[in-house]
Amino acid sequence: MQRNRDEAVRDSNFDGVELCTGSRPVASVIWLHGLGADGHDFESVVPELQRAHWPGLRFVFPHAPVRPVTLNAGFRMRAWYDILGTELLQMQDEQGIDASVQRVHELVLREQAFGIGADRIVLAGFSQGGAIALAAGLTCPQRLAGIMALSTYLPIAHRLMATPLPMQQGLPVLVAHGVLDPVVPHALGMTAVGLLEASGHPVTWRSYSMGHALCGAEIHDIADWLEQVLSLGSV
Repeated sequence: MQRNRDEAVRDSNFDGVELCTGSRPVASVIWLHGLGADGHDFESVVPELQRAHWPGLRFVFPHAPVRPVTLNAGFRMRAWYDILGTELLQMQDEQGIDASVQRVHELVLREQAFGIGADRIVLAGFSQGGAIALAAGLTCPQRLAGIMALSTYLPIAHRLMATPLPMQQGLPVLVAHGVLDPVVPHALGMTAVGLLEASGHPVTWRSYSMGHALCGAEIHDIADWLEQVLSLGSV
């Protein structure tokens, strides 16, 4: 794996981790971590995902800002938005969500500046990061390759479903969830699938006998999906 030190020098404002699996990456995966974690959280997954016949990919793992989280008694931690209560769909920090969505849109532009077309960019995220990946992907003004939503839910659905962006019509989405998830209930993942399919998105739905985590079978399914949406077997 190669870290993009030269690019980091050119972009000192980026706060996160970057890995390249080859010298000339042909696509990018912008992957958002969950509440309280940071960009290193899924760094170790990259070697497990990469397949021998794939061309080089860029993996971008931004750090969320540090902020107080209401649900955790105001304790400051990395979070893409505030969690106001356990009812995730009823109590939403829309201002915080919007700010993180805008940041992800800027990261898409940043990848384009590095020579990766928007249609070669996947937005991915776990838990809270997955919620932002969905919101940012569905509202991105540039056509993307797809969205990967892991152990998460669809935030601000009343807005996203009411005003779908024509640019992203038919955008493929991978939704994966643990049946035993005690943090983001499995039912919320299924609800997201229903809303996405009703909006015309081809959804790949996978569930696993696990909690709020990733498992080996899921990593294999992610690799299969990335190979499909990025045409990695034919590049």
